[in-house]
Amino acid sequence: MVLGATAYGLWGLFPLYWTLLSAAGALETLAQRMIWSLVGATVVLMWTRRVPSFLAVLRDRRQLGLLACAAVLISANGGAYIWGVNNGHVVETALGYFTGPIVSVLIGVLLLGERLRRAQWVAVGLGVVAVVVLAVGYGEVPWIALVLAFSFSTYGLVKKLAGVGAVESMAVETAVTLLPALGYVLFLQASGTGTFTSHGVGHALLLIGGGFVSMLPLLAFGGAAVRIPLSMIGMLQYLAPVLQFAFGVLVFHEQMPPERWLGFGIVWAALVILMVDGTRRRTPVEPAPVA
Repeated sequence: MVLGATAYGLWGLFPLYWTLLSAAGALETLAQRMIWSLVGATVVLMWTRRVPSFLAVLRDRRQLGLLACAAVLISANGGAYIWGVNNGHVVETALGYFTGPIVSVLIGVLLLGERLRRAQWVAVGLGVVAVVVLAVGYGEVPWIALVLAFSFSTYGLVKKLAGVGAVESMAVETAVTLLPALGYVLFLQASGTGTFTSHGVGHALLLIGGGFVSMLPLLAFGGAAVRIPLSMIGMLQYLAPVLQFAFGVLVFHEQMPPERWLGFGIVWAALVILMVDGTRRRTPVEPAPVA
């Protein structure tokens, strides 16, 4: 329970960290996070003596291909999340995480041919209504929330198909993204637009720390997943968007007109339906990973 709460609590606190790196922008922050996450993943691989299993995954074309797709999805997710936080859309990023379980149900129908129960159809229908209401409230489609929800849910599906351990998977995903991330950072530095060496030691340490900070909740989540029931993890997953929503409204003072409250209320009603149905059927909503 402590490990699970730590994982989702840290994910919920991430807006406070990424706002410290607003000068770098979303892409540079994401690229630096990829580079330093690989350094951290390498240390963890060596510490846990999982280098042989990591190399075995690299030799398996199917697993490597799936994890490469996962790396692209989580990169898109991370980029959208950091951009949203640094551009005054913290509440919308929370909406993305609230909507994730509903999108997972929809993906099960469209990609896996699953048949939905009546309660699940009601939840999906409410999710669609909520998007329409929020689109009216925002004056545009809440694309950040949709990108976060669909990329997270698809990422979870791909990871499930790959069937690779958490540490090895994290190492492969960061290894796949190393070259483009490193190339982008070097390009920024060469063109004089990079911030790694031009904004002081504190800024550089924050960029480096972003990679290691991103690893902590993943490791805590991995520890929780093998120790407590999935239903309990499914309940804990809502801690992150609740914290993000609270920060967006109470700390960053984002506007919440009535139509946005209505849209969020519809989403929350859909989640309650999913949780009650999952509890009755003993098939709880599977939690999606967070950037």
